[in-house]
Amino acid sequence: MSITPPSLPVLHGRGGAVLTADREALVLDRPREQVTFGPGAVARVRAEGRTVTIELRARHGAAPTVYQVEDVSEAAAAVFTDGVNALLPDREDGEVDGTALTVVRSLTPTWHQRFVRRLMWGLFGFLVTLVAFTVAAGLAGTVVSVIAMVLIGGITCVCLGIGVYTVRRWLRERWLRRHGITVTATEAATPGAYVYMDGTGTYRGFMHGEDGPYVTVSYDPRDPADVLVPQAPHLRLLNTVIGSFLLLCSLCGVALLVLLVVDAFTGGEFSRGADGV
Repeated sequence: MSITPPSLPVLHGRGGAVLTADREALVLDRPREQVTFGPGAVARVRAEGRTVTIELRARHGAAPTVYQVEDVSEAAAAVFTDGVNALLPDREDGEVDGTALTVVRSLTPTWHQRFVRRLMWGLFGFLVTLVAFTVAAGLAGTVVSVIAMVLIGGITCVCLGIGVYTVRRWLRERWLRRHGITVTATEAATPGAYVYMDGTGTYRGFMHGEDGPYVTVSYDPRDPADVLVPQAPHLRLLNTVIGSFLLLCSLCGVALLVLLVVDAFTGGEFSRGADGV
């Protein structure tokens, strides 16, 4: 199927669904996912009033998989379906399973993205708190405490971010190895894109920076669209050891910062002794 996008209308349906013709494929965009129907996947497209139904090819004896877009323009739906059906090649049903040529890509944030976002907000809150206490210590007139809090606070923030990230990722990978599903994803036509089949038989796509014909991924059976690429065993061990050490250092840094704050506001012996040197 060869489609010229400008010749076919874009269908806007209920719930933000958008159906377009993109080169040799049909693309259905939804708020949480994108479905790409590759060449040879579609058997026919039907327009029934303001509803467009995409029927995939199915093997003999199997019920075809269908996708629907509702509340579209009736006139645009008629033009779209007539144009797509006219471009579909004549193939006998029962030869190909269209679901194998259909890729679903999740548009919702992955576990990794959500975790990094929460971590960045946590570090931002740490820095704001550090600045507030540092300014308060400066107003109290303890110069040594201010300098120490700035140096120790900066190092602690870096160690805390790296430590929490590596340890939490290791825990996630460990959970997925025990309770998740690990499969091999193959390289797609788009650079950096990979495709894998989940437990329901749906082919799902995702973007990854690796350059190779395949990559191993793990996912939670409760959310097959959210995948995590496990690290190599030696790299995972190295990162975990370093991350655990940095996390321990950051906890020690937090404890030291607490002592400096208490010392700054109570005018302890440390501050008076250091100022007198």
